[in-house]
Amino acid sequence: MKRILYFLLLIFGAVYNVSAQEEEEAPLVEKPPIELYKYISMDRDTTYLDTTLSIHKMYRFNYLRKDNLELLPFSNVGQTYNKLAYDFQSIRLRPQFVAQGQHYSYKETEDIKYYQVPTPLSDLYFKTAFNQGQQMDAFFTINTNENFNMSIAYQGVRSLGHYQHILTSTGNFVFTTNYQSPNSRYRLRAHFASQGLTNEQNGGLKESSIPLFIENESQFRDRGRLDVNFEDAENALYGNRIYVDQTYDLLYTDVSKSKISLGAELQHEKKSYSYRQDRAYTNYGDSYKFTKLDKKTSLAESQAKAYIDLGRKYLGDIHGYITYTNYNYGYNSILYLDHGTITNRLKGNAVEAGGKYTNQYRNMRLEAGAGRQIGGEYDGTYLYGLLQVPIIKDLTLEAKASIQSTSPDYGFLLYQSDYVNYNWQPNFKNERKQIASFNILSDRWLNLGATYTGMDNYSYFTIDENANTPTPFQGDQRVDYLKVNAQKEVSFGKFGAEATVVYQDVFSGSRYLSVPKILTRGSVYYQDHWFSRALFMQTGISAKYFTKYYMNAYDPVLGDFYVQRDAQYGEFPLVDIFFNAKVRQTRIFVIYEHVNSLLNNRNKHFSAPDYPYRDAMLRFGLVWNFFQ
Repeated sequence: MKRILYFLLLIFGAVYNVSAQEEEEAPLVEKPPIELYKYISMDRDTTYLDTTLSIHKMYRFNYLRKDNLELLPFSNVGQTYNKLAYDFQSIRLRPQFVAQGQHYSYKETEDIKYYQVPTPLSDLYFKTAFNQGQQMDAFFTINTNENFNMSIAYQGVRSLGHYQHILTSTGNFVFTTNYQSPNSRYRLRAHFASQGLTNEQNGGLKESSIPLFIENESQFRDRGRLDVNFEDAENALYGNRIYVDQTYDLLYTDVSKSKISLGAELQHEKKSYSYRQDRAYTNYGDSYKFTKLDKKTSLAESQAKAYIDLGRKYLGDIHGYITYTNYNYGYNSILYLDHGTITNRLKGNAVEAGGKYTNQYRNMRLEAGAGRQIGGEYDGTYLYGLLQVPIIKDLTLEAKASIQSTSPDYGFLLYQSDYVNYNWQPNFKNERKQIASFNILSDRWLNLGATYTGMDNYSYFTIDENANTPTPFQGDQRVDYLKVNAQKEVSFGKFGAEATVVYQDVFSGSRYLSVPKILTRGSVYYQDHWFSRALFMQTGISAKYFTKYYMNAYDPVLGDFYVQRDAQYGEFPLVDIFFNAKVRQTRIFVIYEHVNSLLNNRNKHFSAPDYPYRDAMLRFGLVWNFFQ
């Protein structure tokens, strides 16, 4: 309560200070337009800094700094997330690393942004965590001159949590730089990322504790009193990456918009995932070691990519590339078993070639691309096309289709553990996906989308009959998955409302892929300017709800989720009450999360089987931009 009072005093102190300065003389140096503070994505799409306050900013005020409508977080910040919906549209030809359930906050190459700013810029994110901890995301960027920028960022979390042995401790450090020559013909961008994500694991609540939680027994509302399966395990994901991209324009003319550019990318990344436990847990079966279990999975990848960009006005742009990858995935031991040998390494070289064509005429956009593995052990191909057509003012139709054939992730291909049951090296086929989507994009009318995904040889984890731990499988039945979503925000004077509805169905293959039929979120709010317009406030209520479904279960040894068909979870609302404010470039958030759980006679809120969702808690924080 003291922290909340101090926080409110800080808010009103800042408001008073701003109000008192309103009649002061304007500064001699005017701040540059906000549009000059540019954020540049991996694909060179440019946006600018947005210091406004909206309901969508509140949706992104979380550990991931993105809208998590389709995710269900675990009880402690920095833990994993269960999926309420799926998006299979990302294109890749290489297997992904193990423990994908631990990768939500891991920043991949495509997540890194580059910057161009007229003055030094800082961005500070802070939000309270769960019991003895905080979370912070700090960022600073500067242009030493018009052509050279560098930035440094650190995201860190430490939170004890309310249940036994679920402490999280994470740290993501990123340094970026980008440069262009005075004539803009040569461009360079580079980054270094060092990341460490550690989570204590307790295996969920004991079977005897689950009824105590569900029945909301008063003596167990202190969640630390509920017994968990074990208190001596943790998993950790670490990674270091160096990335450099250089481009040189051999030809560029403003009149015809003709260009010929050559480029080269170099990237080297090392990842490791480990599961450590003091004593073997009997429910995971036999083990090769009874104490000090510690198995490490590693991946080292070095990539070199050469590309060419060709373009001419009205004819469009062509991007062609060829990529060489050296990979080394695996372990430091070979297992000799009665039914065969499990090797220690999957390593080799891969060559990928592909390209894309883009063209934009007025507001109509066409894009098509293709790629194929032309060398190496793993086959892979992709082909996609996208068309955006404006129909009327503020209404655009978008259609996209793609086909992919890619290898399953490394965790399905080769896995070793100190537990006997968690060792395998199956011979899996390529996963084949066909995706078609259609979207209506209109902030004025309605955002509406429909996506169909068909998959053959879908890879998944599940517990087989006569087993008690998950192992990898490939579906022998085709998966047909449909997702339809609609979103709209309206305002009535000082009142506003926003709603999103997602309908999903798995027509075939529901044994492998399970989703709630309905996922929805709605918010109603009031907003106004206070203190002679020195403060902009927004307050209201937000609720999220999804229907019952066979929610995936979590396995801490794998650091990933597996399919279960024993029990359905869902049909519980998640209601938040919020008060948000903006003072100059500072956005302040005070949110009472899951407030409706205070009224529950029985608890149905689970993030995964045996893992309860978060109880009601008042949390607050801010996002603060500094312009120097």
